[in-house]
Amino acid sequence: MSYFLHQRSLHNILSNPNPASPNDSPTDPPKSTSIFSKTTLLLLLSLLVILGVFAPWIGTPQSLFTASRSSQSMWKDYTLAEAAANVAKNGTVIVCAVSQPYLPFLNNWLISIVRQRRHEQVLVIAEDYATLYEVNGKWPGHAVLVPPAPDAQTAHKFGSQGFFNFTSRRPRHLLQILELGYNVMYNDVDMVWLADPFSYLQGKHDVYFTDDMAAVKPLNHSHDLPPPGKKGRTYICSCMIYLRPTSGAKLVLKKWIEELQAQPWSRAKKSNDQPAFNWALNKTAGQVDLYLLPQAAFPTGGLYFKNQTWVQETKGMHAIIHNNYITGFDKKIKRFHDFGLWLVDEHAKESPLGR
Repeated sequence: MSYFLHQRSLHNILSNPNPASPNDSPTDPPKSTSIFSKTTLLLLLSLLVILGVFAPWIGTPQSLFTASRSSQSMWKDYTLAEAAANVAKNGTVIVCAVSQPYLPFLNNWLISIVRQRRHEQVLVIAEDYATLYEVNGKWPGHAVLVPPAPDAQTAHKFGSQGFFNFTSRRPRHLLQILELGYNVMYNDVDMVWLADPFSYLQGKHDVYFTDDMAAVKPLNHSHDLPPPGKKGRTYICSCMIYLRPTSGAKLVLKKWIEELQAQPWSRAKKSNDQPAFNWALNKTAGQVDLYLLPQAAFPTGGLYFKNQTWVQETKGMHAIIHNNYITGFDKKIKRFHDFGLWLVDEHAKESPLGR
C-alpha cells in the first residue's frame, strides 16, 4: 500500500511541480523554481527507474491483513483452531477438503453457497500446500492444512489408493472440529446448493446424513437409519454430513476412524471411506441420535440426474445436488454443464476466489 501511495505522491509532484502553499495568495507572482524543478525531476526519474527494476522483486501487499498473514511461512503454521475460530458463525463451520486439481469444483461450490449467504462460514481443508496458498492468497484465513500433508495430489479416480488416502483423513478433521466445540457441516465440492440446507436440520440430533440410494422414497419417509442392504450395511452417503459437538457424534467419528484402519485399501479390495462410515453408523445406532435428511431436498446424483419426472414432481424442494453416480473429472463437469449447474464460466466473480 505504501508503494502505491508513494507512486501517487510522485505523480502529483510531476503533474504540478509548483503546488501552492497555504501562505500563497492568488495574486502573488509565481516564484522561480526552475532549477529546483529540474533537479527534482532528475531525481524522481532516477527513483522511478530504480523502482521499475526492483519493484517486481519486492512485491506489494494487497491489504494490511494479507501483509501480516499471507506469507507462506505464516499460513504453513496456521492451525485448525485458529481457522475454525476465524470462520465460525453461530458456532457452526462449513467444511470441505480439497486438493489442487479440484479447485474448479471448489469455486463452483462456493458460488452456490455465496448465493445463500453462507460463504463466510466456509473452511477449506487444503490437502496440499499449493491449495493452502492459493485459497488464502485470495481469501485470507479460509484455508488450513492439517499436517501431515499427503503427497502431491492428482485428480484421483474413485476406488484408487490415492482416493482412499485422501478421503480417509476426513473423519479426523471433523473430529478435531467437534472437539473444539463447533457444529460442522461437511460437503464434497462436487455439490451445488440450490437452497439453504440449514432449514432442514430440524431438532437436536447428533448426526444428520443423506441416503445414497437412487430409489424414490415417499415425501414423508422415515428419518431413521434405513435398513441394511445386501452387504449387511446401509448405503448412507459420506459426502454430506452435519454433526453437533455431542458425545454421540464424536463416537460415530471415532468408530469411523477405527473401521478405516480395520479395512485399509488393497488391490484386491479397493475400498473407500463410505463403507467404513456406514459400518460406524450401524454399530453405534443404538447409542447415537441419527437423522436421515429428506430425499427431496438432498437427492443423490443417481436420482436427480437420471429421473427427470421425479425432479419435476419435487421442483422447489431441492437444497443440495450431489454430482455422484458418475466418475471422472471431465464427466462431472460436463454433466453440471448439461444441467445448468456449472456456474464458474459465467459467474466466477461471485466466488471469493474469482476466476
